[in-house]
Parts: sequence; structure tokens; C-alpha cells
Amino acid sequence: MIEKKPGVQILGTGAYFPSKVLTNSDLEKIVNTSDEWITSRTGIETRRISDSDIPTSELAFRASIEALNTAKLTTKQLDLILVATITPDMLFPSTACLLQRRLGAKGIPSFDLAAACSGFIYGISIARSFIQSGLYKTILLVGAEELSKITDWTDRTTCVLFGDGAGAMVLTASSYKENSILSTFLGADGDYSNLLYVPAGGTLHPTTNETVVKKMHTIKMEGKQVFKMAVLKMVYAAKKAIELSGLQIKDIKLFIPHQANIRIIKAVAEKLGISMQQVFINIYKTGNISSATTITALDEAIKTGKIKKGDIVELISFGSGFTWGATVIQL
Repeated sequence: MIEKKPGVQILGTGAYFPSKVLTNSDLEKIVNTSDEWITSRTGIETRRISDSDIPTSELAFRASIEALNTAKLTTKQLDLILVATITPDMLFPSTACLLQRRLGAKGIPSFDLAAACSGFIYGISIARSFIQSGLYKTILLVGAEELSKITDWTDRTTCVLFGDGAGAMVLTASSYKENSILSTFLGADGDYSNLLYVPAGGTLHPTTNETVVKKMHTIKMEGKQVFKMAVLKMVYAAKKAIELSGLQIKDIKLFIPHQANIRIIKAVAEKLGISMQQVFINIYKTGNISSATTITALDEAIKTGKIKKGDIVELISFGSGFTWGATVIQL
């Protein structure tokens, strides 16, 4: 007899956004752009921006507290903390360790993972594997970013896209019949790593006066190539995850794609053969917040009643690396 693996249940989610709102009208005063240009090409109208003295770990902390409260758990019941981020407080220690300290969850393993905009879905796959292996029972998974702090505010092609925010999820072991994570699918192709990246700050280009002057610590992107690959790989990942779940596209109640660009989202929906009414969108008020987009969107969909217990949802992502992934979940 084949032994069934334990299920993985989602106990709660949470989200946090800084209070400061940066509008397209505000950006018109900074760079040569317009509200009409930004909205028509990206779907973004506003984004949230952190204060200069607020680190990513603070956003992660606030989202985590909300998720734990929703799950009705205390930090003492956690066995592991995972933080998906490409904007850590510092190179080391990990943002997860800094979050652990804030939460008072002393002693439990904590680490970061960097898969850019796919980070949270990568994190779900990792958390699921840990729980099903029996190594850890209850895991706090966070996606937290402050992209405003690695944005070149003189580059009108990128500065209009990004914002700050954090989302969190608490997962725990359950009976296989109460499984929330029905499937995950991940992929990557490093051949495209030079199309979306931050050049300096690592060992390839350590920080110097020259790297700062040349703005090598900010996001660089080849938009057209990223667009094409994003659509291709998000559609591919979405179909693979649904196939692995044993379901069909028609079984999915709501699709939650990475909130990067409304045109990408519409192209993905068209290729999947679904209507935009089946797609959750909040990019107009958040912008692209990398690893935090899918989890904050899921949290909003739950809290606004777009989805309810028992519904099947698919999260789909694509990011720098290139990385991509999808997960089918049942609430």
C-alpha cells in the first residue's frame, strides 16, 4: 500500500502596504511621462512607497502579524520562517532572521530565498516539501519588497512600474483530505539573466563610487523581451500546474497572476482561454511589488469575498532570472 503524504493546509494570510501613495500625477512632476501613458501601457494608477527609514523587514513583520492573527496562532507555534525577497534589509543576516527577532520566534530556522517575482510561489513549493517530508509542521512564508529603494527615479521606463508591500501566509500539516496545495510547478532559464537585473552590489561589481554614480544599484530592464517571455512562461506554468493537480482550466474559480503589467495579464488570459472576469487584478493600486504581488492579491481576494472556502485558485508568476511558477490551491 502506498503511504499518502500529509496535506498542507493554509491557515491564514495577511498583507501590509506603506501609507504613502505615489500617483501617476506625482510621477509627471519627476520624469517626462503622463498619467495617460502609464495607465494605458501598464494599468498602474498608484503605488505604495516606504519611508526611507523603514526596512523591508518591517513590512514583513506587519504582514506576518496579520497572517498569524488570521490563523489564530502565536509565534511559539511556528517551526520555520521563509522570506522571499530581492530587497533585503542588508546582504546578511537574512531578512528572515531579522523578522524572527521581531516576532520573538527565537531558535527556529529562518532563511531568505531570491527568485524575484516568482519568489512567493517558489516559497510555497519549498514550504510544501518541508511539511510533507515531516521535517516541519507549521511554516510562516512571507513575500516582502521595497522596490522603490532600488528604482532609478530618472528612468521613466522603469520608475513607473514598481512599489512596496508585503504579504504572508501560514501553512501547516493536515490530513491529505484537507490539502490546500494541490500542485506546484517551477522553472527558470539563466540565459535571460541580463534582461532584468541590478548590476552592482554583489561580488561581480562591488559597491564603489563609480557604481553609485552610474546608477548600477538600480533596476535595469529590456521591456519588450521581458514582456514576450513573461506571457509565454506564465501560460506554460499555469497549464503545467493545472495538469499536475489533475484538474482542468474550467475547474479554477479565480486566476491570480503576477501583477506586473495589465497587458501581460490580458495576454495570458487570452492564451489560457479565460475571461478577464476570472482574473484578479489589483495592479492599478499597487504596481509591481515582485514576490509580494501574488500573496497580497490572494489576501485581498479572500478578504473582499472574491473567493471563499472550498474555491480553487491558481497563482501564476514570472520574474528575473528568468524564473516562473504556478500553484493550484484550494481554500
